[in-house]
Amino acid sequence: MKNPLRLSSIDALRGLTVAAMLLVNNAGDWDHVYAWLEHAEWNGCTPADFIFPFFLFIVGVSLHLALAPKLERNTDLVELSRSVVGRGLRIFALGLALHLIAYWLIEGRQFRLMGVLQRIGICFAIVGMIVIHVRSVKIQWLIIAAILIGYGTLLLASGSLQPDLNLVDKIDSLLLGKLAYSFNPMTGLAHEPEGLLSTLPSIATVLLGLQAGRWLRNGQAKYLWQAGLLALLAGYLSAYLIPLNKQLWTPSFVLWTAGFAYLCMSVAHVLIDMRGMPAVGRSFGINAIAAYAGSWVATCVLAAGGWAEPVYRTLFASPLAAHFGPEFASFAYAAAFTGVFALLMWLFKLRGWRITV
Repeated sequence: MKNPLRLSSIDALRGLTVAAMLLVNNAGDWDHVYAWLEHAEWNGCTPADFIFPFFLFIVGVSLHLALAPKLERNTDLVELSRSVVGRGLRIFALGLALHLIAYWLIEGRQFRLMGVLQRIGICFAIVGMIVIHVRSVKIQWLIIAAILIGYGTLLLASGSLQPDLNLVDKIDSLLLGKLAYSFNPMTGLAHEPEGLLSTLPSIATVLLGLQAGRWLRNGQAKYLWQAGLLALLAGYLSAYLIPLNKQLWTPSFVLWTAGFAYLCMSVAHVLIDMRGMPAVGRSFGINAIAAYAGSWVATCVLAAGGWAEPVYRTLFASPLAAHFGPEFASFAYAAAFTGVFALLMWLFKLRGWRITV
């Protein structure tokens, strides 16, 4: 029986991903943002678009490393299932709570049902149940293929992949309406980047990460770079049929981003776990959700108190924009905001504090 495995490389990658989330989500001036810090307007894949799929991929890795030893010890499946679903629900509930905070504190902000943590919670619960009840690796791969092929077929059969006209937006308009990220009361059209149907292929992203966790635990890390190259090729080719699109989470987007995730994990495993290089970002990684939630609350408080604008103007825009450009000033604010939380997470790690949901 293998012992539970916790790899510093996984914590480091998770931490760097969360730090990147904070950097992208907290620009000082949204009218002046470097292109590489912005998401693609629709089709395409910018560096910022890799962040969320990387995090979901790592959720899959962590699920295997956490659950496989318990399954080998013949832990009661009902108890284990209850634990996994319960945690998924808690993550979902935390996402709702953060959106309620934004709704209460920020004038004009509408309540949003879905979001980043909500999608993580759903994927965590569903993939966790697959780990527990579908032990066959072959069937797990078949599930991944069925999701990607089935979802891609649905998108193509709906007649359009354009905004408002695609099947994902149509379903979100019908079922979410005013609870979506954006809603036009005149047309009744809604758009939700973390929508209902598009959560299905994000489950495939987590399942692909699950396989990486299995290879790492079984000492088969060589498969990471091989799978990465294959996924990149498959993503590149499938993009001719269905373009890369984060908001629709298209099959090509799943494969393309998973390919890079496999390769990054392979490099991190060699450098950190095998060669002993510092696990930069690990303090963020072991308190990932706490860092994300804390940054969300901090952003809401700064906005509600009217402090964000004067802080940005006084400390960043005025001294930096004239010399280095408004984009640099906006980036400097985001970097400083991320740096504050990096310090907080380092202090948490120093004191042995770990906040779990």
